[in-house]
Amino acid sequence: MSEEILLVIRIRGGIDVPKKIEDTLMMLRVDRNNYATLIKNTPSYNGMLKKAKDYITWGEPTLDTIKTILEKRGKLVGDKKITNENLSQLGYPNIDNLAESITNGELDLTYMNGIKPFFRMHPPKKGFKRTVKRAYTDHGELGYRGEAINELALRMC
Repeated sequence: MSEEILLVIRIRGGIDVPKKIEDTLMMLRVDRNNYATLIKNTPSYNGMLKKAKDYITWGEPTLDTIKTILEKRGKLVGDKKITNENLSQLGYPNIDNLAESITNGELDLTYMNGIKPFFRMHPPKKGFKRTVKRAYTDHGELGYRGEAINELALRMC
C-alpha cells in the first residue's frame, strides 16, 4: 500500500455541474460517470479533489487493486486490452511490474505513451451501499474514503 498514489472514481453524473468543477473533473481525467484514474498525492491534486468532492470518491489503493484494475479495465490506445506482449513493447515485462511501479510512484500513467490514463469502470455490483449525495463520513459515498476505495473498485471491475 502506498500513500503516494490515489485512486479517483467519479460516481455522479454531469447534469448541472458548474463549469469550474467540470473543468477540474476533466483535468483529473474523470469526465464521465464511472471513470477512474490513478494520480499522485500532491498538494495541487489535493486541491482539485477538494473542489470536485461532490462528484468523486478517492482513497489509497493496494497493489492488488491496481493490478486487478489494469488487468480487467486497462486499455491501450486503440481500445485494445493490456497484455504482457503489449507491455514488453512498452518496456515492462508483465502487469505485475507495471502495477508495482505505479504503486511506488515511479510511473505516472499520464506520461506513458500507449496506455490510456483512465479506466472505464462498470457500476458497482449490487449497487452503492449508501446515497451518492452525501460524504462518506456522513453515511454517503462521496469524498475521501481511505482504504475502503479498494472494496468499491473491485466491485466496479
